Amino acid sequence: MNLEGKKALVTGAGRGIGRAIALELAERGADVAVCEIDPAPAPPTAMEVESLGREALPCPVDVADHTAVTASVAQILARFGHLDILVNNAGWDRVQPFLETQPDFWDQVIAINYKGALNFCHAVCPRMVERRQGKVVNIASDAGRVGSLGETVYAGAKGAIIAFTKSLAREMARYSIHVNCVCPGPTDTDLFRMQADSIRQALERAIPFRRLARPEEIARAVAFFASPLSDYVTGQVLSVSGGLTMAG
Repeated sequence: MNLEGKKALVTGAGRGIGRAIALELAERGADVAVCEIDPAPAPPTAMEVESLGREALPCPVDVADHTAVTASVAQILARFGHLDILVNNAGWDRVQPFLETQPDFWDQVIAINYKGALNFCHAVCPRMVERRQGKVVNIASDAGRVGSLGETVYAGAKGAIIAFTKSLAREMARYSIHVNCVCPGPTDTDLFRMQADSIRQALERAIPFRRLARPEEIARAVAFFASPLSDYVTGQVLSVSGGLTMAG
């Protein structure tokens, strides 16, 4: 999965799965724009990318703000010249019963998890169309495939990402642009560690491999979709869940 000379943009890349994706792409040869709403973790991730011998650009940006996204993409293109790989990873959630949620929470979940991907695809894909090449990888969730207790709004937004991926793949195929989706199952990240120990233990018992995913395991699936190995693959949804969910 050689990505030597490729230019990548990863959202939510300051920590967790996004950081692992940025480092995985860099290890395989890509220069990486590290996009992150929190300005604190972006520079350390960028420094790690550079330590691997690749070029990095930390880029603080709110993925839900279309104007800010457009400006950030312009900045990245001015530095990199073009983009070969776009990974829409940024996401956010808070576990709670749907009937206890309020519209402002719905708006935030949808803006970050769904509109963020729309914003970056809208800004990046036209440049990929000009070059007649590109790889887009959207990070959804198994919650969007099968549902998840206490994550109903989040599951709806991630289900939208899955449908968006398939539809955009149909539109972009004529330009030799690939659009695919990775659906992580429960993953050992800082965000997940905020859950109660009982939830973690229950999931570990339910997962056939009896453990949570590691962020780098999700990143390897992204690297496959970003690499030439997936050149005849588009519109596909890959679950990386240790067997927690399986297609019928």
